[in-house]
Amino acid sequence: MTRHSFRKLGLLSALYFVQGLPFGFQTTALPVYLRKQGVSLLVIGSLGLLALPWMGKALWAPLVDRYGSERIGRRKSWILPMQAGLAATCAVAAFVPVPGALPVLLGLVFLMNLFAATQDIAVDGFAVDLLEPRELGWGNSAQVVGYKLGMLTGGGLLLWMSDSLGWRGLFLSMSVLSLGVFAVAALAREPRRSDVETGGGGERMSWREVRERLVALWRQPGTGWVLLFISTYKLGETMVDVLFKPFLVDAGFAPELIGQWVGTWGILASLLGSAAGGLLASRMPLLGALALASCLRVFPLGGEWWLALHTPTPTGVIVTTVAEHFFGGVLTTVLFAFMMSRVDRRIGATHYTLLASVEVIGKSPGGPLAGLLASRLGWSYADVFLLGTVLSVVFVALLWPLRHAAPAPRALSPPA
Repeated sequence: MTRHSFRKLGLLSALYFVQGLPFGFQTTALPVYLRKQGVSLLVIGSLGLLALPWMGKALWAPLVDRYGSERIGRRKSWILPMQAGLAATCAVAAFVPVPGALPVLLGLVFLMNLFAATQDIAVDGFAVDLLEPRELGWGNSAQVVGYKLGMLTGGGLLLWMSDSLGWRGLFLSMSVLSLGVFAVAALAREPRRSDVETGGGGERMSWREVRERLVALWRQPGTGWVLLFISTYKLGETMVDVLFKPFLVDAGFAPELIGQWVGTWGILASLLGSAAGGLLASRMPLLGALALASCLRVFPLGGEWWLALHTPTPTGVIVTTVAEHFFGGVLTTVLFAFMMSRVDRRIGATHYTLLASVEVIGKSPGGPLAGLLASRLGWSYADVFLLGTVLSVVFVALLWPLRHAAPAPRALSPPA
């Protein structure tokens, strides 16, 4: 690759890195923080609702894609305000007292996700405009690695350092990192409009054409099974994952250790798993790769159930955490490759965003359900972990009817 290509990949990595900060904080650092403050498991189990902007971003994606200032840059005119908003909410959150203003803190985390999710739409479009065909593979790696490194930082490294930084320092560090990437994005040059966004034609598709094409996709044989699997493949894993960190807190492990094991080593294992998933998807038929990854993912979930039945040891927690994140990374990467194989390139951004939204929405009930079972119905951690493991086994069976659902053509014929 040329030096120019490396600059593109570095810019994309930085943008996706910042987008991963709030989600990493929400999923790893925030549950530990709130549990140390005595917040109930029901509230902690419902934290996934703070990610609603990621679930609903398909609703405003066409607006982000179509509108923007040509003088500033059509993508940058969305990216820069979202970056500034993210930095500002992180700074404000540093001064919110949790015991007396928990709703305010949760509202600010929701805004962080809103800014990051909206930026994600613009950055995806920016990547499409910026990358040449020969750079797409490396560009996808930059996106995945950048986002997960952001999660590692927001949910692992900063939590690990929280004993010296303090929670105020954690939020301020996230704000400073966001401002740093804001400066990098402000100096970046945005390519002119090209016919990439119109699918190779000279004009944009009308709203009616987009709608008709999506209806045609919905009517394809096997679409219902595809959507059902995408929406449920991580439901059981989410049930286990959302309570695993509170389980470690209640078992007596220090927050900085949990941050090191789950938020740092776990994310590193997830990065390796993502790379392994890309290799697996390139060497096997996608359905076979999905089946293998889904089965392997079950074993570490069962390991977390086993830990809940016994006195957990540091070694057991580390091994189980690394395995769960590694195989989870493999499965996620393979699933995204499968989703991409179903996309009609003529409406690729809209179609893929919708599939990604289904993926996020489908796994979101796992957290509230786990919290409800533990706090209201008196289920033990072991009971919830067992249910999550069993559900992960059951949902593998959904791959069977997908054998007869042929992948969508790369570009469907226009609707009649």
